[in-house]
Amino acid sequence: MRFPALILAAAMLAGCTVGPNYQRPAIDVPATYRNADQTSAAPSLGSQKWWTVFQDTQLQKLIRAALAQNYDVRIAASRILQAQQQVTLTRSQEFPQIDGVAGGIGQKIPAFGFAAFELQGAFSWNIDFWGQYRRATEAARASLLAADWNRDLVLSTVVQGVATAYFQLRELDLELDIAKSTLASRKESLQLTDTLERGGATSLLDVRQAEQLVETAAETIPDTERQIATQEDLLSTLMGENPHDIPRGLTLTEEPVPESVPPGLPSELIERRPDIRQAEQQLIAANAQIGVARAQFFPSLPLTGGAGAESTSLASLFLGSAWNFTAPITQPIFTAGKLKANLKLAQAQQQQALLTYQETIQQAFRQISDALISFTKSREFREHQDALTTAAQGAANLSEVRYRGGAASYLEVLTNETNYFAAQLNLARARLNERLALVQVYNALGGGWQQ
Repeated sequence: MRFPALILAAAMLAGCTVGPNYQRPAIDVPATYRNADQTSAAPSLGSQKWWTVFQDTQLQKLIRAALAQNYDVRIAASRILQAQQQVTLTRSQEFPQIDGVAGGIGQKIPAFGFAAFELQGAFSWNIDFWGQYRRATEAARASLLAADWNRDLVLSTVVQGVATAYFQLRELDLELDIAKSTLASRKESLQLTDTLERGGATSLLDVRQAEQLVETAAETIPDTERQIATQEDLLSTLMGENPHDIPRGLTLTEEPVPESVPPGLPSELIERRPDIRQAEQQLIAANAQIGVARAQFFPSLPLTGGAGAESTSLASLFLGSAWNFTAPITQPIFTAGKLKANLKLAQAQQQQALLTYQETIQQAFRQISDALISFTKSREFREHQDALTTAAQGAANLSEVRYRGGAASYLEVLTNETNYFAAQLNLARARLNERLALVQVYNALGGGWQQ
């Protein structure tokens, strides 16, 4: 009865935990986001599910496939499994370890022989008086949560990557449509100019200038088709698949864009952005490691013991037994600076984790500010580019009419047609930038990982 009582008493004493308890650092959180619409009181865009932000059903299918099959997502999930097992391994140090051995031995020599049976058990427990193992478990659990938040960060990155790549693909599709439509129109114009030249109504110079317009439109088609193929390869890879054709949904001009982006409260960002939560869990783990290092300065009490029985007969094996028990107290005396260096290392690593946490928050506020101004100015630019394209179209149509009426040279047609074609392509890119800015704002506000 003495042996269990001693273990129980030791367990009751093992309640002291050295090292600092974690407290969230004070953060300088602004009252509002810079460049944000201060009139909107709606919940933050970042709190919305990704399928409510990206309403193209085909895009939603691509995102779901990527979230299920993307290799980065699967790697992040495997890291969570590793962290879970690490918690179990670390926590096991807090408990006694018991091993058992059972067996039999026999020997036969001339005029002598015997057989015996034995049953032995070994017990060891390094009592966690100072919380070294509890702090290590605390650090392992924080690392597990950091791995979990890392997976959410990967999920949001994948959603952003697929949406960005898909919008870029639809913009290239729009450029290809513009080029093909322009090429068909310019071929008709070339045929008319060639007919007029044969009839003596115009010069060969006009024909050559019309040919320039045709080739200008034609040369953009193969390069655009090349970019479309490589963009499809990118989307296939994001979905964890081999390169293949990507089905399309809405056209770029049909993709909905909200009139305004509600950013929500900056204080909510600390709880929502996965990279901030991951950095905080890494800080918690580093903080706990200080306790692990500090506990090594104090005495340790490793308990070891054993019990066993041996008999020449199984029937009498349990009639006689023996046991032993030791409880030596060990205290580090001279370690050549090892323990101090280990503590200072843990403190320096905690300081680094703290700075990383603070930097992550600051970078998050900068990203949101940049994204909000990008969204606002991209929309303004697209509106001006839309008006410019309309004006260029009018000038191109008018110069064509003037040329056919003999009031203008073909050089005027060449100039205005070139300007109109460039304006159409620039408008397509402006539409893309407006949608990419929306993706950027959504990601910066901590959206995309919510499932």
